[in-house]
Amino acid sequence: MADAYAVRRERLREHCSASGADAALITRAANVRYLTGCAPCGATLLLTRERALLALPDDLPPDDTGEHLLGEDLTQLLVPGEADTAPAAAEAAARLRVRDLAVEEHDLTVARHRVVAGLAEGIRLRDLGQTVEQLRVVKDEHEIADLRIAAEIADQALGELLESILVGRTERHLAMELERRMIDHGADRAAFPVSVGTGTHSGQEAHQPTDRRVEEGDFLTVVLGARYRGYGVSTARTFVIGAAPAPWQVELHRLVFRAQRAAREALGPGVVQQVPDQAAREILQAAGYSETSPHPVGHGIGLEIREAPRLGPSDMGKLDNRVPVTVGPGVHIPGKGGVRIEDTLVVRPLEEGGPELLTITTKELLAL
Repeated sequence: MADAYAVRRERLREHCSASGADAALITRAANVRYLTGCAPCGATLLLTRERALLALPDDLPPDDTGEHLLGEDLTQLLVPGEADTAPAAAEAAARLRVRDLAVEEHDLTVARHRVVAGLAEGIRLRDLGQTVEQLRVVKDEHEIADLRIAAEIADQALGELLESILVGRTERHLAMELERRMIDHGADRAAFPVSVGTGTHSGQEAHQPTDRRVEEGDFLTVVLGARYRGYGVSTARTFVIGAAPAPWQVELHRLVFRAQRAAREALGPGVVQQVPDQAAREILQAAGYSETSPHPVGHGIGLEIREAPRLGPSDMGKLDNRVPVTVGPGVHIPGKGGVRIEDTLVVRPLEEGGPELLTITTKELLAL
């Protein structure tokens, strides 16, 4: 892994050189982790043409520098625990006679930017923009391996929950249990707060669990994801509780399943990002649900739960190989409930088997 981080840093050096900067100051936690393997801890990376200097709080426990050993080519600069590491890295840039320093203006607050500028005496600051985020879009096989494990953990936790008694338990309790199960199976933590919606709450986008209890005949929608070595996945499934599902539940679930399958099958290198969204949206609109899916059908995922690219109706970029994305259409009928089905997949060409499905819990309408 140390070699993989070194390769990533070299790609960033090449970009800086092409843009006229001789160093970069990386402050966004996910970007620092991507380039060094250092888990989020307030660290700042100063990357010059010859050096990689990692400013770290000096009060970290030994194992808080990441799951992977930091590369030998990373020089560590310890900063008092209560201090900001970015100014310390800026001072180091001045000592190293950096002339043009690219900074992540989208991450720095105005106050931090002023401090950095004041300490980087004699240095011209320029905006690095979303350069590292763009480098992160296409994943290497190390990253995809971590995503596979995260998906396995989420699937295992969900599968165990489905084997338990659900009637009478609250949404909040089920969400907490899923988070605990994922940690028990090796996750760093949940990739995001688990959402459990039952009855009229089912199928809602970003539903916050309540004390509503699961009842016979309810739809139950679960949205969860595990994070493993920093990499997270997202999956959503909808089931019916107790007796056999009602005809309207079967019909709605079948519709969302068809839309989700169409979007998944539309993924591929070179495909315009809006195409998967259109594939799902056309099926839902044909059934009369034109206003129930205003959000993009999916988005990139990795060190952050929402990354580039976005799979929305107006996104005109093209997908690349080895890009993990979510695909998750849904329909919610106010006062009645709804269905959401989501997977995390990796874009692959047809000659490699097409999109690689990471989250494999059944999408059938199970009666629990």
